[in-house]
Amino acid sequence: MLIKLSSSSLHQTRWYEYGVRFLLGGLATVFAGVVGARFGASAGGLFLALPAVFCASATLIESHERRAKEKAGFSGRRRGQQAAALDAAGAGLGSIGLAAFAAAFYVTVSASIIGAFAIAILVWVLVSVSAWWLRRTLRITSRRTEHGRQGQSASGRGLP
Repeated sequence: MLIKLSSSSLHQTRWYEYGVRFLLGGLATVFAGVVGARFGASAGGLFLALPAVFCASATLIESHERRAKEKAGFSGRRRGQQAAALDAAGAGLGSIGLAAFAAAFYVTVSASIIGAFAIAILVWVLVSVSAWWLRRTLRITSRRTEHGRQGQSASGRGLP
């Protein structure tokens, strides 16, 4: 699979959807600042790391996919939910990479700040791509196993 950059979603997004993203992201940042001022930087950082913008983007992705299917004359509810779920899976994998970035930076920052950033970015890329590859590989393997079991039980050979 080739990964490429596409600007087509920029043309599909309405102006007020950018406003919603900006507003929710800003509110999450303010909330994290209030939590940080009240309970300390560590607690505030946890809330800042919370992907508040993800909530807005998931709903926008769902509505875009649903709208596209409905324009074609189909019910787009399920397609919208699947697209949002796929985005959520990607956000989860990205969070694993982010945690690896933080750990690598924490371990190496005492030696050199610039070196710590370089190493942490490298670790982030390696962990994120590896997590994506592993998820993709396991998903393909589980589908093959699932199809194999369905085929055996349908023919009667897989039954005890």
